[in-house]
Amino acid sequence: MELDADIWRAAKALIDQYGDDAALWVAHRVAALITENDCAEATIWTRVHAAIEELQRGRREGEPIN
Repeated sequence: MELDADIWRAAKALIDQYGDDAALWVAHRVAALITENDCAEATIWTRVHAAIEELQRGRREGEPIN
């Protein structure tokens, strides 16, 4: 199993490389892995996708600023 730190590190690296298109790039990667029946790898990339979305989202209404 991938460590959470590795997931977040990968997400940050992909954002640095692909910018606003990072989530889309990873979504295509996940789709390709599912097509190849590589569920374990698709699961990891799905976690990376979620991390990218979290890193790129704006502040939610009522959410405190750290």
